[in-house]
Amino acid sequence: MNREERNSLIGTMTTLCYLEKDDSYLMLHRVKKRNDVNQDKWIGVGGHALAYESPEDCLLREVKEETGLTLTSYRFRGIVTFALKDVETQYMCLYTADGWEGTLDYNCPEGDLEWVLIKELESLNLWEGDRVFFKLLQENRPFFSLKLEYDSDELIKCVLDGKELELTAF
Repeated sequence: MNREERNSLIGTMTTLCYLEKDDSYLMLHRVKKRNDVNQDKWIGVGGHALAYESPEDCLLREVKEETGLTLTSYRFRGIVTFALKDVETQYMCLYTADGWEGTLDYNCPEGDLEWVLIKELESLNLWEGDRVFFKLLQENRPFFSLKLEYDSDELIKCVLDGKELELTAF
């Protein structure tokens, strides 16, 4: 395998954060970008790391860009590996945050920001794998490694800390 082939196997790093307030998460309804893999889905805030950024650098920058807020208290909850057929693998650092400074800017270029009660998340148009890590977050599970394999929009395999899970549980 030559260097170009090896590098094509390396994925990208992203961050995703759920800001928590009053039994709600700040959710982003992705409706503003064209050709968006997350089109019409509800996700947290975050995005792709830039060159030389640590996960925390990326987290702080992305939250500031998308919300106008500066995080002051956050927790690294887990690493999520997204394996999508015919798409580069993504390694997502998942965070929750309960402290920030500034005023929320609802004019996000990625979509519409909205506080959603945690108990109402199930009613949103979510990626199937997001339901898995929401459950883990609600169980206050210690740091976890979650691998989600997709074929297009269909979740076909879920592996938590090296053990395959039954998809029907979610």
